[in-house]
Amino acid sequence: MARTKRLLVVMGTRPEAIKLAPVILRAAADPARFEVRVVRTSQHQEMLDQVVDYFGLPIHADLDIMRPDQNLVHVTTAALEGLHRVVGELRPDAVVVQGDTTTTFAGALAAFYHRVPVAHVEAGLRTWDRDQPFPEEANRCLTTVLADFHFAPTEAARENLLRESVPASRVWVTGNTAIDALFLALEKAGKRPGAAPAGGRTVLLTAHRRENHGEPMRRICQAVLALLDRFPDLRVVYPVHLSPRVRQVVRPMLEAHPRVSLVEPLGYEPFVLAMNEAHLILSDSGGVQEEAPALGKPVLVLRNTTERPEAVTAGTARLVGTEVDTIVAEAERLLTDAEHYRAMSRARNPFGDGHASERILDVLAAA
Repeated sequence: MARTKRLLVVMGTRPEAIKLAPVILRAAADPARFEVRVVRTSQHQEMLDQVVDYFGLPIHADLDIMRPDQNLVHVTTAALEGLHRVVGELRPDAVVVQGDTTTTFAGALAAFYHRVPVAHVEAGLRTWDRDQPFPEEANRCLTTVLADFHFAPTEAARENLLRESVPASRVWVTGNTAIDALFLALEKAGKRPGAAPAGGRTVLLTAHRRENHGEPMRRICQAVLALLDRFPDLRVVYPVHLSPRVRQVVRPMLEAHPRVSLVEPLGYEPFVLAMNEAHLILSDSGGVQEEAPALGKPVLVLRNTTERPEAVTAGTARLVGTEVDTIVAEAERLLTDAEHYRAMSRARNPFGDGHASERILDVLAAA
């Protein structure tokens, strides 16, 4: 009989917590196979708190590294120092990291220094442009070098890893745990995917990435104002990121418009429900590109590249960048061409069936 495996799960941001929650909860419910410990760096604090509280995640240690207007050097060094200490204290059988944040890379490096195997959830995403997104593309490539278990969400992600000479025997295609979390949230809320309120049309906007700070963010806001002028039935809901660099652009440009609701960052369930009730989503978020297709919502991606080309290939998302004319033209087509809208909203979701966490844990239990 296989012995119980001790897993140390590392998280620092809201997206990591969302995508790791199904893994943590399923492992915690299976004490015959797993002893699970969770450490949070709190690279982001308030937004991470929302998800931890919502899912009731058991936290073993909080490194509390967040500082006002923090830079990448602080996040990297503080996370690495704290995680190195925790890994040394707990001596887990594997350290589980997710995605592409600075916490992800620091967690993998801390485990590597202790010669503890690294399990990388959502491995193999690539834009092949080291500067977009920054620093995430570098973080995920560096984590790949350090990882022992590569849990790729799609076949395309697996192919990326094989191109980088990761052994095929160390890569498993699992689907994306974001879909597991999404279905958990809808179940908790008693909602079905795809529901939308009657009357008017809502655009859900999220924009926060570093490469969109400054002038790109101004252009996004200009595009939103142009769409509101053209479509009197349209309203925009924008949960504004806590970053001062986002807020100093967005608030002066949008807050006075009567059909724009600038709201504080939403908890996970309210955000899932906001996606479910939206007619159209404009976003530079990676996670939204995965979640929205499961809800039948077209996504216009406010970036020039994406590490999730499966969404574009499947037809559920379209890259529009941050030029005003392009954003307006693509959104206008979706708002006026019913057949085009149906084609995007009904395209197959390429990111999984909601059982990714089970597949991940089966691999780790057998290792």
